Amino acid sequence: MAGKVLVTGGGGYIGSHCVLELIEAGYQPVVVDNFSNAVRGEGDVPESIRRIEKLLDTSIEFHELDLLDQAGLEKLFKKHSFSAVMHFAGLKAVGESVEQPLRYYRVNLTASMNLLEVMQAHRVHNLVFSSSATVYGDPQHLPIDEQHPVGGCTNPYGKTKYFIEEMIVDQCKAKKDWNAVLLRYFNPIGAHCSGQIGEDPQGIPNNLLPYVAQVAIGRRKHLSVFGNDYDTLDGTGVRDYIHVVDLAKGHIAALKKLKDNGGCQVYNLGTGTGYSVLQMVKAMEKASGREIAYKIAPRRGGDIASCYADPRLAEKELGWKAQFDLERMCEDLWRWQSTNPTGFSNGTAS
Repeated sequence: MAGKVLVTGGGGYIGSHCVLELIEAGYQPVVVDNFSNAVRGEGDVPESIRRIEKLLDTSIEFHELDLLDQAGLEKLFKKHSFSAVMHFAGLKAVGESVEQPLRYYRVNLTASMNLLEVMQAHRVHNLVFSSSATVYGDPQHLPIDEQHPVGGCTNPYGKTKYFIEEMIVDQCKAKKDWNAVLLRYFNPIGAHCSGQIGEDPQGIPNNLLPYVAQVAIGRRKHLSVFGNDYDTLDGTGVRDYIHVVDLAKGHIAALKKLKDNGGCQVYNLGTGTGYSVLQMVKAMEKASGREIAYKIAPRRGGDIASCYADPRLAEKELGWKAQFDLERMCEDLWRWQSTNPTGFSNGTAS
């Protein structure tokens, strides 16, 4: 067994896929989540975690905990000896962050400070942080490599990720026994090939693909395409979409990298290819065999025209490369959505 890993926000979309990959790689995850973006299943455990237990025929330790509760976090660290922490927990919607900046700063920054302080107090010095390409702001060049300037964020969500990165960088500088890997994701989509776990946004989806899938399944009438006057091939926003399983495997590679004692290191996790909103709609129409109605709407605050990664550093230093193509991402997403038309609230998946 390769050690106990604390996974914060482990009931959510990316966190749950990482929990599954951790178990398959021989680690023992301990999951905490406050259910802000996870569906409560039987026994007050996230439905995603319950399904992973069934899928892998295992049991996963889970604690309902909000990282704003530092005393609760302290108690957890007294109970366990963690070899590392994977930190996913946080609010994550760009548009919502523009409308509610103070909430985003309070929740994301305070939670991360609490976590870092408790880690320091209990001598847990290995961290993989779930960051975002939003830290790059409006791209000065494409593709975006890790040397691209950061901090010119176009929304409060991106700023919280940038500030948390800075906290971790400073902590690693101050404490030479700390090691951290900051993973800047591009746009995770898709679902586990079993169709048992996937993205199940609570309320109206903030991200493109879950919304498209819900239109295809009949839960929503049409997609609003925010802006068709960007400087892109068809006027709609271009993003680098990465399969969530590829992303999760990138976290396992990052965890192994911590053993090198390299201080604080940063990697992009993306495919290096950008697709427009309308290209994604067409790809999902193909995967689902259904027409997806859309309407053009005004641009959203905080959005940018194009954003895609240069992922070569992760390949060189982590030995990681995205394996799944766009067709596979959309097929896996559709399998999840069609098997679970109302998401995790379907209850036990067959």
